[in-house]
Amino acid sequence: MYLVVGLGNPGEEYCRTPHNLGFMVVDRLAERNGIRVGRKDSKALMGLGEIAGKPVMLAKPQTFMNLSGLSVGPLMEKHGIGVSDLVAVFDELNLPWGSLRVRPGGSAGGHNGVISLIGSLGTQEFCRVRLGVHPGRPVNDGAQYLLAPVKRSLEKEMDEMAGLAAEAVESIIAEGVEKSMTKYNRRAQGSKNEDE
Repeated sequence: MYLVVGLGNPGEEYCRTPHNLGFMVVDRLAERNGIRVGRKDSKALMGLGEIAGKPVMLAKPQTFMNLSGLSVGPLMEKHGIGVSDLVAVFDELNLPWGSLRVRPGGSAGGHNGVISLIGSLGTQEFCRVRLGVHPGRPVNDGAQYLLAPVKRSLEKEMDEMAGLAAEAVESIIAEGVEKSMTKYNRRAQGSKNEDE
């Protein structure tokens, strides 16, 4: 069974912030595939269903971003899910706004949610879908920027990003990481830092 984890923060006040893009992608996947994400399990809201004919669990950890591993590790252990079947979806301040990167593994790149996952799982070799949220101007306080609601003018773009990321996750499950990298990493807009 695949486990698709969207990283974010629980609570209405974080709903439309860049840091909650992972949650938005899980919600989009749930909508598109008729999966209800509402059951509490291992400090997460989760739902079971199928994507591309394969069994899938969708999950939104409720531990707050920086402690995501405290939910994801026990969830995987309880349900016998291996790291090769994990897809983590999260925002990435190191990538330009609107870009998308599928990666089969790699370092946390300073992302506290991913640091927590790696710490809990004991490996960094898990698939991730990274969504670029850098605004293209200097950011003095990263946390403040990531936890503030996006401007109204950017909400449509954020929704489009969530939709594209949901497609990328479906592609990973249907066709594998390599094909999805070829398909979606090239479509990312305007990044000079291809492999950051």
